[in-house]
Amino acid sequence: MTLKQLRYVIKVAETGNITEAAKKLFIAQPSLTAAIRELENEYNITIFTRSKKGIEITTEGDEFLGYARQVLEQADLIEEKYTGVRHNKQRFCVSAQHYSFVVEAFVELLKEFGKDKYEFHIRETQTYDIIEDVACLRSEIGILYRNDFNETVIDKSLRDNGLEFHPLFKAKPHVFVGKNSPLGRKNFLTLDDLKAYPRLSYEQGSHNSFYFAEEILSTIDSDKEIIVRDRATLFNLLIGLDGYTICTGVISEELNGPNIVAKPLKVEDYMEIGYIIPGHTPLSQMTKNYIKMLEKSVSAQASSKD
Repeated sequence: MTLKQLRYVIKVAETGNITEAAKKLFIAQPSLTAAIRELENEYNITIFTRSKKGIEITTEGDEFLGYARQVLEQADLIEEKYTGVRHNKQRFCVSAQHYSFVVEAFVELLKEFGKDKYEFHIRETQTYDIIEDVACLRSEIGILYRNDFNETVIDKSLRDNGLEFHPLFKAKPHVFVGKNSPLGRKNFLTLDDLKAYPRLSYEQGSHNSFYFAEEILSTIDSDKEIIVRDRATLFNLLIGLDGYTICTGVISEELNGPNIVAKPLKVEDYMEIGYIIPGHTPLSQMTKNYIKMLEKSVSAQASSKD
C-alpha cells in the first residue's frame, strides 16, 4: 500500500467515475485502474464495483476509505510539522437541508481550522441527495430532519445506505415570515392563519415525495404554492409576497438579516434535526470538529430565542 494509492481511491470515490478521476489525477485511466486493483488484491477486498450508474462503493470499501482518509490526514500533518510545507489542501464537505445554523457552524469551522490551503464545500441540497452524498462519501456528513411522519421512510433509506442518524435537537414547528407581513404581527400562528398566504417550500427534484419534503405538514393542501431551490430566493419571496414557510424556528439574524422572523405554529408536531454519517467509517478529525461547531451553533441560537 502507498499513499499514492490511497489518494487514488479517494479521488475515485469523490468523483464516482474512473475516467473523471484519472483526468483530475493527471494519469492514464488504465494506470489508475491497475493501481486500485493492486490495492484490492493486497488486502483481498473489493472497494468499488461497476454498475449502470457508474462506480459504486462496496460496504468494505466504505470502511476502507474511512481509514484511508485518516492515514492521509496524519501523513499531511507529519509533512506539515517537519517540513513546514503543506502540499495538499484541507478538504471537507457537508450536505444539508437549508438551515442557518449549518452555515454558521461551517463559517466557524473555517475560521478556527482553515489553514492557508483548503477546499471546503457546503451543499444546501435536496433530501435524497444529502443521503446519497454521504453514502457515496462525497460529503463527510449530512444534516436533515425527521419526525413521526417521515421517520420510517428516512430511517429505511439510511439503513439501506449504511448510514446512522445522530440527533442534535428537537424543535417545535415555527413559521418563517417577513417582519412586516400581516403574519409577522401575530404572537403565534395557526394553520387557518396561513391559508390566505403563499406557502414556500424547497424543490426535491425527481425524488420528490412528501416523506423527503424539507418542510413538515407538506401533505396539507395550499392554494398558493411556490417552490424554490435556494434559501436567499425563499427569504426574498417571504418578504416580497408576504409568504411563509414552516421550519424549526432556529435562525441567525447575523446571516439572514433582521427582516425574517419566526413565529410559533400551534400544531402537535415536532422536527428532530440531526446529522447523518456512515455507520462503519471512522470520522475524520475535521468532521468531529464540525460536529462540535454544530452543537455550539445550535446551543447559541436556541439560547438567543429564550
